[in-house]
Amino acid sequence: MSLASCSNTKKLPAGESLYVGATVKVEGPTLKRKERKVLESDLTALTRPRPNRKFLGMRIRLLAYNLAGNPKKETSMFGKLKYKFGEPPVVLSDVSLEKNAAILANTLDNRGYFRSTVTFDTIVKNRKATAVYKVQAAPQYTINKVEFDTDSLSFVGSNIRSTARRSLLRPGRAFNLEMIKDERTRIDAMLKENGFYFFSPDFLLIDADSTIGSHKVNLYVTLKNNTPKNARELYTIKDVYLYTNYRLNATNTDDTSKKNAILYNGYYVYDKAKRYKPKLFLQSMQFEQGDVYNREAHNLSLSRLVNLGVFKFVKNRFEVAGGPFSQLNAFYYLTPNPKKSLRLEVTGTTKSNNLAGGQLTLSWRNRNTFRAGELFTISAYGGAEVQYSAAQKGYNVYRGGLEASLAFPRFLIPFWQIEKKGGFVPRTTITLAYDLLNKARLYTMNSFRTSYGYTWKETSRKEHTLNPISVNYVQPLYVSPEYQAGADTSQPMAKVIEKQFILGSTYNFTYNGIVEGRNINALYFSGTIDVAGNVAGLISRGGSPDKPSQLFGKGFSQFIKTEADFRVYRRVGDKSTWANRILVGFGYPYGNSREMPYVKQFFIGGNNSIRAFRTRALGPGSYKDVTHDLVLDQSGDIKLELNTEIRTKLYSIFSGAAFVDAGNIWLYRPNKQKIGAEFTKNFIKELAVGAGIGLRVDVSILVLRLDVAFPLRKPWLPEGNRWVIDKVTLGDSRWRKDNLVFNIAIGYPF
Repeated sequence: MSLASCSNTKKLPAGESLYVGATVKVEGPTLKRKERKVLESDLTALTRPRPNRKFLGMRIRLLAYNLAGNPKKETSMFGKLKYKFGEPPVVLSDVSLEKNAAILANTLDNRGYFRSTVTFDTIVKNRKATAVYKVQAAPQYTINKVEFDTDSLSFVGSNIRSTARRSLLRPGRAFNLEMIKDERTRIDAMLKENGFYFFSPDFLLIDADSTIGSHKVNLYVTLKNNTPKNARELYTIKDVYLYTNYRLNATNTDDTSKKNAILYNGYYVYDKAKRYKPKLFLQSMQFEQGDVYNREAHNLSLSRLVNLGVFKFVKNRFEVAGGPFSQLNAFYYLTPNPKKSLRLEVTGTTKSNNLAGGQLTLSWRNRNTFRAGELFTISAYGGAEVQYSAAQKGYNVYRGGLEASLAFPRFLIPFWQIEKKGGFVPRTTITLAYDLLNKARLYTMNSFRTSYGYTWKETSRKEHTLNPISVNYVQPLYVSPEYQAGADTSQPMAKVIEKQFILGSTYNFTYNGIVEGRNINALYFSGTIDVAGNVAGLISRGGSPDKPSQLFGKGFSQFIKTEADFRVYRRVGDKSTWANRILVGFGYPYGNSREMPYVKQFFIGGNNSIRAFRTRALGPGSYKDVTHDLVLDQSGDIKLELNTEIRTKLYSIFSGAAFVDAGNIWLYRPNKQKIGAEFTKNFIKELAVGAGIGLRVDVSILVLRLDVAFPLRKPWLPEGNRWVIDKVTLGDSRWRKDNLVFNIAIGYPF
C-alpha cells in the first residue's frame, strides 16, 4: 500500500500536493450530538472537487493513470489503461476553499442556522493535502406561525387558503428552505386537482420574517401580484379526442384528422380501421365532458391506457377551447403495439441439490383479440435439469408443457358489472394448461390445470388475485419398476406419484412497499388462502381418507391452506440494508385427505430458503430419510421459516452479505413411516439453523448471487446434540464436503 502511495505522489508537478478529501468540523452551543453528525456528513458531501476514488484503501485508478506512462495512442492497451480506466490526480490547486466555504454557509442559512460562520485551512503532509472547514453553527431558527395571506374572495385565493390545514409548515418545526419549496409544490399539486391547469409553484411567494426574536420566524404565504390571469382561472373539460393509430414519425395529418370520428358517450374516437370497440376507451378514461380539470384523473387515464398493453406509446396534450368560458380540450395520441408477436425466453438454473439445466419458452401473443383490449397467449416450454453428483448421476429431470390464457381488461362476473376506478386496469384471466414431468429412471407425471380468476390493484403497492375456480388433476403416466418397488413399501415414495384431483379457490393479497429501490426502509407482505374440495364435498356428501368420496368418478383432495410472507427492510448506514423475513404456512387436510396433496405441500431448504440445507432435503420435523438411496423431496403441511441478512455494498457492482436462516416443515397428522414428522408443542426444538456469507453482482438488469452456507443446528440429531456450532472446522476437507452448501442463483433470496 505504501508503494502505491509513493507512486501516486512522486509524479505530481513541483509544488503540488495530492488532494485526499475534506473534513468539516461543526460546533455550536445548542447542537445535539446526532444533529452535529448529520450536519458534518451533509456538509462534507457538498465540498468539491471529490478526491480520487479508493478501492480497499488504495487509489487504484490513479495508480493505473501514473503507471501507464505517456502512451502515443488512446486506443492502445496502455492508452485504455490511462484514459479509460485511470484517473488523473486531483491536486490541491483544484480546490477553491472560498467557494466551498460560501456553499457551506449558504446551506446553513437555508436550514435555518442564520449568521453561522465558516472558516477554512489546509493540512499538507507528505505531499497529501486535506481541506479543513470549521463551522460555528448559530442556533437554528424555528417556525413561530404561518399565515395564508391570499384573497379569499377569488377562486384561486380561497383554494390556496383551503390547503392550510395540510401545510408542511407547522409552528415549532425548524426553518428549512427545502421544506418551503416542498410547500409551494404541495399547494400547486392541490390546485391542479381543482381545475387550475395553468398554475405554477413559481406564482407563490413565502415571505420569512426573522426579526421577531428568540430565534423564531414568521412565514406568510401569498400570491404574487404578477400572476397571469389564466393561472387564476378554474378550467373545465370541453371535448376529449382519442386518436387510436397515431404514428410518432407521421409526415401527414391523417393520424390527427378530425374526420370520421365516432362520438361515444362524450368521447371523440378516431379509429378509421375499426380496430377497437369504443367501450375500451370508456373504461379507461377517468374524466368526461364538463368535469373540472383534475391532474390526478388525467394521470390515471394515461396509466390505464398504458396498462391495457394494447398501445406502445401514449401521449397527450391540452389546449384552450375557443369561447367565452375557461375550458380545455384534451387530445390523446395512441400508438398501437404490434397485434401479434412471438417471444423466446432462455433461462439457466443451478440448484443446491446438484441439479443444473435450462429451459426454453416460446410464447405467441395476440393483442386486442376481440377488439376490446383482450390478450390471448399460447406458451410452450421445454427444459432439462442434469444431476451431476456422483450419488444421483443419471437421475435427470425433463419437463415440458403447453399453456393457453385469455385475459380481459375488466371484471367478467355473470349478472354483475363492476366499474373499477383508479390507474390500474383489472383483469379477468382464463387459463388452460398441460404439464409433463419426467424423472429419468423413476417416473413420468402429467397434469392438467385450469383456472378462472381476477387480478386488480388498489394502488401501486396493493394487489389482489382471486381465482374462484382452480382445478388441477395430476396422475402418473409411467413408474419404473425400481421406483414402484420402493413405493410399495414406502408411503413417502408413493405419495409423490399418487393421483391428485384438486378443485378449489385461491385468494392472494400482496403489499409491496419496495417501490423506490432496494436500500430503503420498506415492508412487504404476501398472504394466500387456498381452499379445495369444500363445494365438491357438499355435493358428494363427504368422505374419509380410507373411503374417499368421488366427483366425476374421481377422488378429490380436501384441505384449507394459508401462507403468509412478511418482510422488513431497514437501512443501516449509507451502504447497508438489513433484510428480514418471516414465512408461515399452515395446511389443514380434512375429509378425503390425511395429508395435503403433494403439489400443494410446503418444502424447505435451497437457495431461496434455508441455504445451509439442500433444496427440499430438510424435514419434516426431526425425521431424516436414511432408508433409500434416492434423495427424495421432503414435504409437509406446516411451515415456519425465519431469515435475516445484512447486505453491504462493497465496490461498484459488487455487494456482500452475511445471513442466518432458520425453520422447518411438519406434518399435521402423525405418519408411522416418518417418525418425528408431526407438529407438536415442542416444534421450536426441531428448528434447523444455518449461516453463511454471499457475494452479489448487480448489473442493473439482473443480480447474480453466490452464497456459501453451513448448518449450525441439525434437527434430526438426538436432543442435546442438535447444535453443531462447536463442530465447525473450516480447515477440515471432510467437514467442508459434508456441510458446506454452495448456492448460485439470480436475484435476491427475498
